[in-house]
Amino acid sequence: MKITKNTAVTLRLKVTGIDGLVYDEGKQPMSYLHGDYDNLFPKLEAALEDREAGFQTTVELAPEDAFGERDDALVTSMAKGDFPPGIKVGGQIQRPGPDGEPRYYFVTKIKGPVVLLDGNHPLCGKTMRFSIKVLDVREATAEEIAHQHVHGEHGHHH
Repeated sequence: MKITKNTAVTLRLKVTGIDGLVYDEGKQPMSYLHGDYDNLFPKLEAALEDREAGFQTTVELAPEDAFGERDDALVTSMAKGDFPPGIKVGGQIQRPGPDGEPRYYFVTKIKGPVVLLDGNHPLCGKTMRFSIKVLDVREATAEEIAHQHVHGEHGHHH
């Protein structure tokens, strides 16, 4: 079966930087609903269109096609006294972003009375390499299409 809109695709996806640093070995299969449901970067979906199980490829994505460019407006700080207890460097906190919408910020540093936060994705600003192997392709169920994601093993669990 070919990968087309409304097919459930299971694949292994190894993620590395162009410098060779491995971010995800891709040992655990993942499944997604193909067809512009925002479950996979659009250029990765395009590379998989009309392919079948067994297909392998490597796709390099510029920052704007993967995790985005760094946005300095998402780097901020807060007083340590206002900071919830128990969160450490590397942890996350949810607060309003520059647009007022809630977003997650990573704690990057605690410096005296100030906590430094970064709302950028940790891989933003990086050109990424995705090594893909298609393991299985099947028709998506009506429920998966309605929910816009794959259910079950390697997919979403309700």
